[in-house]
Amino acid sequence: MEQPARTEAPVRHPALPNVTVILLTLTAAVAILFGMKQYAEILGPLLLTANLFIAAYPIQTWLVNLKVPRPVAQIVLALSVFAILAFFFYALTWSITALVQELPAYQGQFWTLYYDVVGLLGQVGITEQQVMDQIRAVNPSSLASLLSSALGEVTGVVTLLAVIIVMVFMMAFDSDTFGARNASLRKHQPRVWHSIADFIAGVRRYWVVTSIFGLIVAVIDVIALELLGVPLAMVWGILSFITNYIPNVGFVIGLVPPAIMALLANDPLTALLVVVIYSVANFVIQSIIQPKFNGDAVGVTALVSFLSLLLWSSVLGALGALLALPMTLLAKAVLVDHDPQMRWANAFISNDPGSAEPRRALLEPDEHPELEPDAADHADAGIDPPAPERGGSIPES
Repeated sequence: MEQPARTEAPVRHPALPNVTVILLTLTAAVAILFGMKQYAEILGPLLLTANLFIAAYPIQTWLVNLKVPRPVAQIVLALSVFAILAFFFYALTWSITALVQELPAYQGQFWTLYYDVVGLLGQVGITEQQVMDQIRAVNPSSLASLLSSALGEVTGVVTLLAVIIVMVFMMAFDSDTFGARNASLRKHQPRVWHSIADFIAGVRRYWVVTSIFGLIVAVIDVIALELLGVPLAMVWGILSFITNYIPNVGFVIGLVPPAIMALLANDPLTALLVVVIYSVANFVIQSIIQPKFNGDAVGVTALVSFLSLLLWSSVLGALGALLALPMTLLAKAVLVDHDPQMRWANAFISNDPGSAEPRRALLEPDEHPELEPDAADHADAGIDPPAPERGGSIPES
């Protein structure tokens, strides 16, 4: 009886040890972050402009749906982004100007506070002479260095603003093809399309919700400061609104100046009341109510949020503090959320541990129609259908 032919089992190559995979991944991550840091002057403005366009792009989609000519819709989109930037810089400039004009009126209170502090330091063994020696250490050369550094910062801000303006014009010009690019990405890389669509919907909700609740907190702060008789209440309200976009530490940055002003212009009790009111408003609104509206827009734990601030600030500088959460959400959407082999990482970084459950991989829509992105997903991404091109048309996505 003839024996059946034996088939050789395929040769299985041993997988790399887990420690090797981890080390290679960390090395690649460090190399990417180092490269991003080298080009932070380009990446920072680009990412900020992209975030502004993501937040404002529904305006163009709405106008296109109203049959407004696309060139007009593009101009309105660019002007909307410019309006956001203009409001931000005008509010910041006005606040600094008002503060500089107001401070000289409190020189007497400053020296009174100074002598009170010197008296307290004397009780712990630090004399006024020691304090004066430290002050004399600030010589003209060090002041010149400080002024040069400040001038460099101003120059950097002007350069940053110029780069952003140019990028806004370029993005507005290219926005006419966003629909066609979206359709092409959805057709050829549905998983990447889902990741980008999730990021766009989430980061847009993040900016809108953060802006609304930041405005609410700022209004409460202004009303409280006015009732307490603290000078420059509007200035501190604007500062509170702007620092609201910086996760975790923004609240502290916005609290310290009005507390010091309350101490100079009023008394220690008023300063304490400012700290209490700011803390209560921040805790109730931004720690309890706001996360309910944000939903999955942020989707990371408080620790990951703070680490994101440290990481992206070191990579992108000052803009990194503003873009910390959006950058983390982008990395999470692209690398974790839609990769069944990586979703386990959500058990450590997501505010919803249940999101660590692996999903079935997104295959080609032609092979699996049930996985075709629906109209709601497309609407959440805020991308309008592609415009017909000369000599033919592109099917609407």
